[in-house]
Amino acid sequence: MVDAQSLDDALAGVLPAGSLHAVGGRVRDEVRGEIDGIAYPAKDLDYVVVGIELDDLVARLRGLGRADVVGASFAVVKATIGETTVDVALPRRERSTGVGHREFVVEWGPDVPLVDDLARRDFRMNMLARALPGGALIDPYGGVADIRARRVDLLRPEAFVEDPLRMLRACQFAARFAFTLAEATVVAMRAAAPLVASVSAERIRDELAKFLEMAPVPSQGLEFMREGGLLEIVLPEVAAGVDVPQNQYHAFDVYRHNLATLDATAPGDLVLRLAALLHDVAKPQTRTVDAGGAHFYGHENVGAEVAAELLERLRFPSDVVRDVAALVKHHMYAADPALEPKTLRRFVRRVGVDALERQFALRAADIVGSGLPKRDDANERFEVRVFAIVGERPPLGVRDLAIGGADAIAALVAAGRLPLGSRGGPEVGRALSAALEWVTDEPGRNDREQLLPFLGDTVRGFAQGELGSPQAHST
Repeated sequence: MVDAQSLDDALAGVLPAGSLHAVGGRVRDEVRGEIDGIAYPAKDLDYVVVGIELDDLVARLRGLGRADVVGASFAVVKATIGETTVDVALPRRERSTGVGHREFVVEWGPDVPLVDDLARRDFRMNMLARALPGGALIDPYGGVADIRARRVDLLRPEAFVEDPLRMLRACQFAARFAFTLAEATVVAMRAAAPLVASVSAERIRDELAKFLEMAPVPSQGLEFMREGGLLEIVLPEVAAGVDVPQNQYHAFDVYRHNLATLDATAPGDLVLRLAALLHDVAKPQTRTVDAGGAHFYGHENVGAEVAAELLERLRFPSDVVRDVAALVKHHMYAADPALEPKTLRRFVRRVGVDALERQFALRAADIVGSGLPKRDDANERFEVRVFAIVGERPPLGVRDLAIGGADAIAALVAAGRLPLGSRGGPEVGRALSAALEWVTDEPGRNDREQLLPFLGDTVRGFAQGELGSPQAHST
């Protein structure tokens, strides 16, 4: 954790008395902590220095370490003290001349009052400063009152027009802090909602990820987005589930079921929470109704594709896209504790050992999200059996086989399927996959004496368009 007090003291020691102020989220969280009785960790340490010129500020900061002007047009200095780098800026005021946080007239310097610098920030709760040293709180716009009331409020409605990302930040803050949105904030958001389409995918992703991963009740952020008219623009696939009825196994429509499933997951795992939100995302487009009620055939497969497209559009990392799509694709597995061991081994192979915990957590959340009483303990008994199978360490991939690619190539050459000296081809993978299937049925077959004859028969069967018969090599 950053030692904020040491940094404050170091900066105050080289700057004129009364010039140094802590600003931003750190001050907000200090006030939240005082009200909530919780010491929230200091994260971003930002400072504003009033009453001195930029050259003087840089010279003084270089007495502590490295100091570089990184925002010449905004008078921001990156100061490195020990191993910590902080932003130290002169106060500035901004006047928007366009839409979307792209066109501003900026004034900065020692003559700009601190209150003007605070006023340019997004919400009242962030328009706070502390004088250093001493810690006197400066609150010209009612930020403390908003924090006490647990609300997110604007100073000016045009703030959303100037930077549409602020609308998502409002939802993110409200969800993470368990705040509400002031009515004026919601009204301004509805008016400016179409402008969110101008925000880059990366900036949208970052705000979504913050509350989806960390909020105690992440559905609140999505509901704030829906209330403000953002959801159908940012996440139209999720919004499509609103008022889509399900069947007798669910108490909620598709949208509310997805939100309830999301809320049933623990904070801290973004992949699991994204999978919970998106696990039934394809139900609106796969819904059919007959005499037996509503059905959603194949929604898990379509949903995996929809989830991947959504996450790629928002520039989520490729491993997140891959892992979420896989969880969605496999979430409809049959949890039958009486399944044969070979079927359980195939389940483990299909899902992947590393994904089992998440897959089971998604199923548990899905059950809670149904809104109906839990029927039995079949899922728990199934999971016990699966982990028992994993504990036996069976071959789960071709790399676990007692034979390898060289053996498959030799068998293919002997069968005339590859020329002498060949280094491989697609049939090598086919042969090893067939061997893995044979061994999955009975792990005791995983030894060279049994696998090499099977491999020979298998590759000879390629000429006839079929694989070797496992029954011919049963032990």
